[in-house]
Amino acid sequence: MSTQVLELIAQQVAGNPVVVYMKGSPQFPMCGFSSRTAEALKETGYPFSFVNILEEPEIMENLPKFANWPTFPQVYIDGELIGGCDITLELAQRDELKPMIEAAIAKQTAQ
Repeated sequence: MSTQVLELIAQQVAGNPVVVYMKGSPQFPMCGFSSRTAEALKETGYPFSFVNILEEPEIMENLPKFANWPTFPQVYIDGELIGGCDITLELAQRDELKPMIEAAIAKQTAQ
């Protein structure tokens, strides 16, 4: 079954310019790391997709295998894992997060 789950994750990552795998939702995060990550993404002003791993136990179990990243949240921009909470906040502080998201959305819109 994990092959099917990994294929689903690959589709989610490829099909969305920005997707965050988090505990809870951006409106109701269920951990501090997920909350801070969602806030940083919201502050860019751009939409992003999310997957609540607490409601998707198979994704929660298999996601660490997908990109060899053991912790949550996990943020993917333009199909690439950029990291978790600390890296996302660091990119936001350096004013690099918004341009990354902008470029990913423009790229997907152009396809």
